[in-house]
Amino acid sequence: MAVFMKPYSAQTYALLRMVSGFLFLWHGASKLFGFPPSAHTPPPAIAYTAGPIELIAGALIMIGLFTRWGAFLASGTMAVAYWIGHGTKAALPLQNGGELAVIYCFVFLFIAAHGAGIWSIDGRD
Repeated sequence: MAVFMKPYSAQTYALLRMVSGFLFLWHGASKLFGFPPSAHTPPPAIAYTAGPIELIAGALIMIGLFTRWGAFLASGTMAVAYWIGHGTKAALPLQNGGELAVIYCFVFLFIAAHGAGIWSIDGRD
């Protein structure tokens, strides 16, 4: 199976980077502009701290510009979000609702380590 997927690993990685960045930027837009509306409204201090990071880092990751720095910052933001918003409620992410923060944290950490890849501004020749 791994041999079958290898020819497409660069493309699937690029899709992972672009889709993750796209989804992440909408979290920031929701916090800052109220669009799209969210079921959870964070306190203003968190919204105005995390919102710009999510919006800008998400856009940078999506287009592949300053990808490593944006992804590293996004990963750290999600680690902090997990421990502030979820980690104090219960032991496991499934119990405290923090699965999305954990997934974003580690996906962005992977992107920070891997770099922009193909279909990116950082990767153009």
